[in-house]
Amino acid sequence: MLRALVTALGLAVSAAGAQPLRFADLDGWEADDHAAALAVFRETCDLMTAPDWAPLCRLAAEVTDARAFFEMFFQPVLTGAPPALFTGYYEPELQGSTVRTPRFAWPVYARPPEFDGKGIWHSREDIERRGLLRGRGLELAWLEDPVEVFFLQVQGSGRIRLQDGRVIRLGFAAKNNHPYRSIGAELVRRGAMDQHAVSAQGIKAWVRRNPAEGARLLRHNPSFVFFRKLADLSPEHGPIGAMGRSVTAMRSLAVDPEFVPLGAPVWLEKDGSAPLRRLMVAQDTGTAIKGAQRADIFYGSGAAAGDAAGRVKDSGRMIVLLPLDIALAKAGE
Repeated sequence: MLRALVTALGLAVSAAGAQPLRFADLDGWEADDHAAALAVFRETCDLMTAPDWAPLCRLAAEVTDARAFFEMFFQPVLTGAPPALFTGYYEPELQGSTVRTPRFAWPVYARPPEFDGKGIWHSREDIERRGLLRGRGLELAWLEDPVEVFFLQVQGSGRIRLQDGRVIRLGFAAKNNHPYRSIGAELVRRGAMDQHAVSAQGIKAWVRRNPAEGARLLRHNPSFVFFRKLADLSPEHGPIGAMGRSVTAMRSLAVDPEFVPLGAPVWLEKDGSAPLRRLMVAQDTGTAIKGAQRADIFYGSGAAAGDAAGRVKDSGRMIVLLPLDIALAKAGE
């Protein structure tokens, strides 16, 4: 049955790499807030129209016992080989302007009309150093720091607080489809930073201390992200994930959809200095998120979330909850 289910869902993992588990095997399962996880699962469940998921989503809208729902209709499945690699992401809140000023001189760009988001477009080097987009009216906002523009692209969304108090919400529009290269790994390779010291905060500090070399370092990553304004997104909602809906702090994950179906519940066992045992939902993706045991945890919005997310580089394991038996789900309708 597991082989057939994995095949039916189109997951890029062989049956030999998919190990069924019991809920009793999940460390900390009993102590989690399953109702909170169910609420997040419901946010995107209607988008899962495949036959294996649609009946479960109809049931999810009506159940009152969240833990019983997951235990009755789902099978915990360990795909790939732990240890996992967990990192964190967040929605930055940055000071900025809608016009260029001496303070705010670094642009955030909209997707150029001649690029439809498909295929490989110009590299970061072409765009930034050659000024490929300069003066074309594609600037959505201006920031005061080139490294913040870079990390805004890494996060894929942000809030720009203008000088008059208004806030612009920016979301992912497209990427140039060049491969993502880690500038943290490049700093380690150059001997400029020890592996244990690599973090978003450490990289930002290094670039600011070495502005000329830092600009060249940022261009080591040829991947470039374009944004769009999200005028109808309310302040209390998180940024828009890959499923087209807002993600939820500490309940949404970015995953590799080749291995984890978008919208699926995922049990997370993160180790490290701040261990986490929690049922989350795969609602986002990321350029650097590749593999069955790889996930990015959404930590929320603002500076505190950024500090927390930037320090996460932990091992552990992640277990996907897949539909147990579609016949059982249909019987409960």
